[in-house]
Amino acid sequence: MTSVFIDGAAGTTGLEIADRLAGRQEFSLLQLDEARRKDASARREALNAADFVILCLPDDAAREAVAMIDNDRTRVIDASTAHRVTPGWVYGFPEVVGHGTVAEAMRVSNPGCYSTGFIALVAPLVRDGLLPADWPYSCHAVSGYSGGGKSLIERFKADPDIAWRGYALSLGHKHVPEMQARCGLTVAPLFSPAVVPAHRGMVVEVPLPLGAMSGAAPVDELRAALADFYAASPIVVMGDAPADGEMLLRASDQGDDRIALFVFANTDGSQARLVARLDNLGKGASGACVQNLNIMAGLPETAGLRL
Repeated sequence: MTSVFIDGAAGTTGLEIADRLAGRQEFSLLQLDEARRKDASARREALNAADFVILCLPDDAAREAVAMIDNDRTRVIDASTAHRVTPGWVYGFPEVVGHGTVAEAMRVSNPGCYSTGFIALVAPLVRDGLLPADWPYSCHAVSGYSGGGKSLIERFKADPDIAWRGYALSLGHKHVPEMQARCGLTVAPLFSPAVVPAHRGMVVEVPLPLGAMSGAAPVDELRAALADFYAASPIVVMGDAPADGEMLLRASDQGDDRIALFVFANTDGSQARLVARLDNLGKGASGACVQNLNIMAGLPETAGLRL
């Protein structure tokens, strides 16, 4: 079996990855007990013993872990922000960068949850010249509180009066660099994230004033281009417009590793809303790690996913 070591397995993302891999016959998990989990020598040994390492750590700790690997065999998937725009690392969004690129990589950086929605919507359209690369895009998003890890989960549970939590108010969210770089944008997007009192789930929206955008394609072309780009994907799918004109984020959708894309517009096509709906711990984190691990290990990409 292929050995996997999850460094940071006690965190929200790491726990879910471990749970997803526990019943898989293709993988064996290398695990450190609680007493050795933070011991540097024990971690170094495990990091170098594993065929694959998945890092679920803060950025500085992720960089430290990579530096501990002193062989040319161990392959790494980093779920942190540390390497998402680092040269030499492959961005782990196979539908956008190419499955073959991920399959051959030694170092893969897992995308951010919000970034996954934004990039899924914008990158193919900019790449095909259907949206301008020099437009100052805005992105509004809401996420369940599990995306903030244990501390935010505890805060929401302790204070049920929180109905909405806006943050990154100084516009310095850590996902912005990858959003700009992976979409080939000349201007950093203005990103407005928020958290709502739901355990998991996420909606990411990009409003488009098409009538004011030079070089933007009509709405029907944008929708058709996204459908064509992801036509072969079992994970990135086009959603149907709700018959009642209302989009809901339901608790029953939790755990699904798909991401659904929507294109809405007004009657004359002068304005549009690109919307992505996903599970922040599914395609937004743990599910994407498992998908990338499958591809790198030469297995079907959907093995062990929840579709």
